[in-house]
Amino acid sequence: MNSKIILTALLIISLASCKSKSAFNYSEDIIKKERSLIPFIEETESKVEKFAGAEQYDSVAAAGANMEKLVQEKINEIEKMPVPKAKEADSFKKAMLKYFKYIKSMYTTYKEWGNAGSTEERDEIALTMQKIVKDKDNIIREMQAEQRKYAKANGFRLEKE
Repeated sequence: MNSKIILTALLIISLASCKSKSAFNYSEDIIKKERSLIPFIEETESKVEKFAGAEQYDSVAAAGANMEKLVQEKINEIEKMPVPKAKEADSFKKAMLKYFKYIKSMYTTYKEWGNAGSTEERDEIALTMQKIVKDKDNIIREMQAEQRKYAKANGFRLEKE
C-alpha cells in the first residue's frame, strides 16, 4: 500500500517536472531567437545612422528591408513552434509574437522612410517612427510581464542578464 502511494507521488512529481522543463525549454527557444537578432540589430542601426546622415535613402531602405525579412523569419519560426501543454503558454507566445512584430515594424518604417519620394513624405513617416520608438518601453514591459507570469505559473526562474 505504502509503495503504491510513493509510486503515485513520484509519477505525479515526474509529470509536473516534465511540464516545467517543457515550459522552460519553450521559453528559452524563443529567447534564443530574440538574442540571435541582437548583432544584426546593432549592425543595422549603425548602418542606418550612417546612411541617413549621408542622405543615402536607398541604402536605408535596403537595410530596413533586410532586417524586416530577418525578423519575419523569426516570427514564422515562432508561429510554427508547437505550444507546450503548460500554464499561460498561449499568452506567452502571443506576447512574444507581439514583441517581434513590434521590432519588425521599426524596420518596415526604415524601409518606407528610405523609399519615400519626397522630403514631405519622409517627414510624415518620421512621425510614425517617433510613435513606434515612444511605444518601445510599453511593448517591452508587457512582454517581460508575460515572461514572468509564464515562468511563475510553470515553476521556473528567468535568467538574468
